[in-house]
Amino acid sequence: MTAPLVHLGDGLTVSPLGFGGMALTPVYGEVDPHEALKTLHHAVDAGVSFIDTADIYGGGSNEQLIAQLLRDRRGEVQLATKFSLVGSPADGYTDVRGDAAYVRQAVDASLRRLGTDVIDLYYMHRRDLRVPIVETVEAMAGLVQQGKVKHLGLSEVTAQELAEAHSVHPIAAVQSEWSIWSRDVERNVVPAAASLGVGFVPYSPLGRGFLTGTVDASSLGANDFRRRIPRFAADAFDANQGVVAAVRSVAAELSATPAQVALAWLLEQGKRRGLAVVPIPGTRKTHRIDENLGALSLDLTPAQMEALDQAADAVVGSRSADPNWVSQGRE
Repeated sequence: MTAPLVHLGDGLTVSPLGFGGMALTPVYGEVDPHEALKTLHHAVDAGVSFIDTADIYGGGSNEQLIAQLLRDRRGEVQLATKFSLVGSPADGYTDVRGDAAYVRQAVDASLRRLGTDVIDLYYMHRRDLRVPIVETVEAMAGLVQQGKVKHLGLSEVTAQELAEAHSVHPIAAVQSEWSIWSRDVERNVVPAAASLGVGFVPYSPLGRGFLTGTVDASSLGANDFRRRIPRFAADAFDANQGVVAAVRSVAAELSATPAQVALAWLLEQGKRRGLAVVPIPGTRKTHRIDENLGALSLDLTPAQMEALDQAADAVVGSRSADPNWVSQGRE
């Protein structure tokens, strides 16, 4: 990959595409640990150095998997992980904690599992509504002072929460779901991040696979996380095929793949809004990493952007079973 590095916020510089580690856990089906590690190594070989994980992915096993990558390649990776959720994506979450004691406990546990002495970007995964966000961020800032963390991030916060947090300590990045079919963050969070100089890291930029046109709702496994998402329900899934059709149409015009078009759309949104945007698609297959990187050289015309925008307006179903779980429900 020859594309230039991207400056998020607070001096954090990362590869123009990242890698979402949750795909390498059983949340979408069973995972072969050997193949998962092979995929991680291929990502770094290809120039994807921004690796994203969380303490709850696989009950900590995802951090332990990434530790095997870091053992020999720590200097090649900008490492992001998260805290605050208790439970797992596959089995459900039992609590959200943002108290100072838990912040300190969680970072030490992640450092042990990752086998490293510092985390490049440490996110609050979800907001604990019982704790003022400034208190959580003050505790996170203490980790920076101790040298355990270099930069701070927030996931699924509102514009107001971002501003309050940023007043306590510079926030390098906001991570939220953002894609052609998940655009609620554009109303408030995206403009706030742009005005504050905070980078944006879209997770699920391919719509949890939906935008690639390769997902069959009827074939999702019993433990597949997507079964709990309203827009993957049978009726909504069928209604949303118009979005896939629009992505495929643009892909055909450009001799590209739907995944490349979906990622290129996000990158163009960042340019239009004066915002550093680094999507973190996840995959279990090495060839998908190479495919995704092709988005960096793809240019969408204004007409193609408009066609994708119009398709997004017709999306059926929420992106979360509980909108309050994400920023959408609190704005």
